[in-house]
Amino acid sequence: MNTEEIKQLAKLSSLELDPEETQKISQELKTILTLVNQLQAVSTEGVEPLFHPIALIAELNQPLRPDEVIELDQRTENMASAPASHKGLYLVPKVIE
Repeated sequence: MNTEEIKQLAKLSSLELDPEETQKISQELKTILTLVNQLQAVSTEGVEPLFHPIALIAELNQPLRPDEVIELDQRTENMASAPASHKGLYLVPKVIE
């Protein structure tokens, strides 16, 4: 990616970049695109996709905590501190006409 393309992208993104930043971003993007090209060159024929990286190692299991409620319902207390509410909903001032 050249500096003119970076300037155009910056303009479309409403960013103001000085020449030093433009050059730095250009170099970083070239590095990233080089790495992407290297990855695309690797043959993945016959490699099945993984649903999760941990699945690669059969002996490792992802420890998961039990799915249980650990907090009490505090809706009544929270609604009591609201400046205005109606039928269990917070009322806020209108900001758009």
